[in-house]
Amino acid sequence: MTPAAVTSGYHALRHAVAWLDLSARGRLTAHGRDAARFLHNVTSNDIKKIAPAAGCYAFLLTSKGRIEADLSIFRLPDPHWYSRAPSSFLIDTEPELREKVLRHLLKYKVADQVEFEDVTGQTATIGVEGPSAEAVHLPEGRRIVLPFTVTGQPGFRVWCAAEMKPEIVAQLEAAGAHPATPEDARTVRIENGRPRYGEDISDQNLPQETQQLQAVSFNKGCYIGQEIVERIRSQGHVNRKLVRLELDAAEPPAPGTKLAVDGAEAEVTSAVYSPEFKKVIALAYTRQP
Repeated sequence: MTPAAVTSGYHALRHAVAWLDLSARGRLTAHGRDAARFLHNVTSNDIKKIAPAAGCYAFLLTSKGRIEADLSIFRLPDPHWYSRAPSSFLIDTEPELREKVLRHLLKYKVADQVEFEDVTGQTATIGVEGPSAEAVHLPEGRRIVLPFTVTGQPGFRVWCAAEMKPEIVAQLEAAGAHPATPEDARTVRIENGRPRYGEDISDQNLPQETQQLQAVSFNKGCYIGQEIVERIRSQGHVNRKLVRLELDAAEPPAPGTKLAVDGAEAEVTSAVYSPEFKKVIALAYTRQP
């Protein structure tokens, strides 16, 4: 997005309410007697404490504490419109992580009574984001509202059957939501300092490097990668951290660009020109003293 390009979708995300087609994101369901326990043991957050119709952000880690994927995990209410089984969870992730996440989960499933289903093709998700998102109300129907956003703006996500998407989009537009593009969402996401796996987070990163510790519970028991995460916490130090930068420039630097920030080296992961701040906003890993 250049200084001259301010779209209606961007303006709606920043100052009103917009809808985003997020149906390309990966969606898996997990159900069975051991679903909560299994997800608790293989992710970084406290899944057992999630109440029905609530959710959390979490990481899948390797045994060395590196981030394999990030997830939004939602405990489905009983009953729900996609009623395959009680005690079910919806796992939402980036489009390119869908198959990787499923492989990771199946790798650790041994005798656990938990089943996974890839529901990406038969369902849809629509983001409703912006400062006026809470004023948008949809009529009752075969859908579930999820407490997640991609831009860091106030809002929610609607999960529904794929064939319901046009009807829900029409309802959202009737309620005042404007369509926003992936580029609009990316600009606002970076403005808000919200990292994305694949751009700002990779399988080379440790949780503390990303500064997304809302994805980590330090009070739960053992889980894959927990030993490394706890060791870093006890030592209180990582060599680099992801930070939001404001740059007095009109052209965003390319990923991988090295900058000097307060005397320390920083490597850019993503950057945009911000119409809101009238400067470049970047996410970058900075070396720590």
